[in-house]
Amino acid sequence: MARPAAISPDQIRTTVLAMLAEAEMDQDHAPPTPERFRKVVSVRKLRARLGAGDPTMLSRALNTIEAEVVRTGLAQVAIPGLPDAIAEQMRALWQAAVAVQLDDVARLREEATQAAEASNASRRDADLRTEMLRVELAELRAQLSARDNELANLRADCRSLSERAETLRASARDLQANLDAVVSTLAQTRQTHADEFATVHARYEGLSRQLLQETEHQRHALQVERERLSGQITQAQERTAALEGLRERLLTELASERDAHQRAAGEAAALTTVIAEQRALLQAVHAAQTVQGGTRRPARAVPAPGRHRRTPATSTPAATPAPAGATARRKGR
Repeated sequence: MARPAAISPDQIRTTVLAMLAEAEMDQDHAPPTPERFRKVVSVRKLRARLGAGDPTMLSRALNTIEAEVVRTGLAQVAIPGLPDAIAEQMRALWQAAVAVQLDDVARLREEATQAAEASNASRRDADLRTEMLRVELAELRAQLSARDNELANLRADCRSLSERAETLRASARDLQANLDAVVSTLAQTRQTHADEFATVHARYEGLSRQLLQETEHQRHALQVERERLSGQITQAQERTAALEGLRERLLTELASERDAHQRAAGEAAALTTVIAEQRALLQAVHAAQTVQGGTRRPARAVPAPGRHRRTPATSTPAATPAPAGATARRKGR
């Protein structure tokens, strides 16, 4: 069941004519045209003006009203619900719009004349371009003729190359036969090489096992030698430790001997000082004796300078410290 229409066609017609009248009054009384009608009145504007309505129904009503208004004009359209005075004023406005439309028609005629002149100029330009294209076409035809000649030459070259290709194919067949023979020879050679390689590989395996055995023997001998050298190193370390102990003991004895030598040297220096003092004393005594002997025996000759060394008094003190010096020298050694 169809839904009842919320708005009647009369309301739609009245609203559309009112919108057109408002547009005529606001925009210098321009005549109604399809473009102007669609610009002033649309389904969206009409629905907003009415506040409700089915867009499909409104569109159909607008199409009917547009055909009537555009075809007959507002002067022939009866506007229901309007007073006669207002309708008369609207007709006067429509006549003024028609006069303005005539001015627009004249202006459009001038524009059409200018467009025709521009079209004639464009046609002349097109004729010139056509002539130029004809000249280019003649040149292209000449180039095409040259290319045809070149193509004929290329075809002749192609026939000669085809003959050469046949010759090369025959040579290729011969080379293929030679290649097959070489391939068969290569296969035989590879088989021979494979057999030789298998022989060499077997020999290599035997040599490898022998080398592993010899390596194992050498490793065992090396291990034994290493153990022997480890024992010798241990013994050498023990001997070195013993020699280090002997060296420390000898160094200790040498230090004690050095101390004894220093003490003996000090004693020898003291004895040397004592001996020097005793020698000086002996020389003084000897001089006194000499003076006394010269007084008693004036006729006796003066003894030689070295004779006092053989006297008991001179030789005895000098020989006394000899054992101590010898002991000191022995300790120094």
